Amino acid sequence: MSQPDDWTASARRVYAGLLDDWNRQDAAAMAARFTERGSLVGFDGSAIDGRAAIETHLRPIFAQHPTPRFVAKVREVRRMANGQTLLLRAVAGMWPRGATDLEPSLSAIQTMVLSLCDGVYRIEIFQNTPAAFHGRPEEAEELNAELREIGKPEGA
Repeated sequence: MSQPDDWTASARRVYAGLLDDWNRQDAAAMAARFTERGSLVGFDGSAIDGRAAIETHLRPIFAQHPTPRFVAKVREVRRMANGQTLLLRAVAGMWPRGATDLEPSLSAIQTMVLSLCDGVYRIEIFQNTPAAFHGRPEEAEELNAELREIGKPEGA
């Protein structure tokens, strides 16, 4: 069985890779990180089930839009009771390409569940929820300030 640092690092690598795939607008690489029956819940609430459907969903988005680039900070990685499932929670912001600042309305709370499949962690579900903080503008600004500190992603 892996040491705790191994599974924590694995979850962080999968998450960082997923965001990098988005930033490079690589639908195939992004979809490949999911299990065959994995699910993606987008920022707008779209629910896409299955690796092939995820790639099919992302391909026209990347082809038709200069999608903003992610910056993110992992808040927690937790190993679930069965020892082969991981939960990762993070916060993320998006920098429109060519912009000098992140777009606060696109900041998100992200959750990812991973399963160990043939010795490799793959995503079972990734959910990207708007960090709207209704009625709490100070919390939204605190989050956006924290995300700005991470810095502008390469190519943004």
